[in-house]
Amino acid sequence: MADLATGLQHVGIPVENMDDAVCFYESLGFEEAFRAARQKGGPVVFMKLKGLMVELYQRENTAGHPGAIDHVAIDVTDIAAAFDMVQKMEYLVLEKGICFLPFWQKGVRFFTICGPQGERVEFSQIL
Repeated sequence: MADLATGLQHVGIPVENMDDAVCFYESLGFEEAFRAARQKGGPVVFMKLKGLMVELYQRENTAGHPGAIDHVAIDVTDIAAAFDMVQKMEYLVLEKGICFLPFWQKGVRFFTICGPQGERVEFSQIL
């Protein structure tokens, strides 16, 4: 995996109020890098500060989970090779295969594994 990873892709943070969240991150110097509507639920906004990216996505019922971080995503250069590697390592893959979302200019391919403490680690390749 070390040969495929290029760095931290983003940290996903569920929010109840997108406008408040965007204002908060803008106040810290982040700039909006991308915005889209999700198929289920509210909007998703990627905020960038230099090499740090956070993915804010709106969902109900985040109460009781203040500051919850849903997943950590790692940039990879070859999503298929990364998928094969985690399958060989027998990690629990949470999707049925490599997924696609129409984010960014040409989309992103990704999959998520479950870590030993239940944490979710996403591997992403922006196309």
